[in-house]
Amino acid sequence: MKYVTTINGHEFIIEVIDDRHVSVDGKVLEVDFESVSGEPVYSLIVDGKSHEAYIYPGEENWEVLLQGRLYPVIVEDEREKRLRAASGSGVAESGEFHLKAPMPGLIVAIPVSEGQEVEKGDVLLILESMKMQNELKSPRAGVIERIRVKPGDSVEQRQKLLSVA
Repeated sequence: MKYVTTINGHEFIIEVIDDRHVSVDGKVLEVDFESVSGEPVYSLIVDGKSHEAYIYPGEENWEVLLQGRLYPVIVEDEREKRLRAASGSGVAESGEFHLKAPMPGLIVAIPVSEGQEVEKGDVLLILESMKMQNELKSPRAGVIERIRVKPGDSVEQRQKLLSVA
């Protein structure tokens, strides 16, 4: 089956060939993808290169933390994609967005303040987890409505950190 995967507005056609091979936009890759001890941490080996990712379901998409960057990912099979396109629905760029902690950790810095305008891709918060600092970025432009944490706070996975409207 083929899937349409949207990451930062870019669409990729993914086809699962077998348990060790996938095709991404026609390019066949050898992959190994395993959960690490039942946590939302995954070991991903693509063509011999190892990666560690945190993956969990968000409210409207998947949240993937890879190499310190948080990516909102939408995965649809081809049929779902055609039905959504026919109905005219898409990802909302308005309304309030709640940034949630992708994993437990410590708030290191918050380079934004309430009322500040931000652009898509601006760093909203720096979260330290497993001795790695992760920049959590805005998925869209907006205004910081409410900051619910401060530097030095310990947070749990999926805890609301701040809101962008």
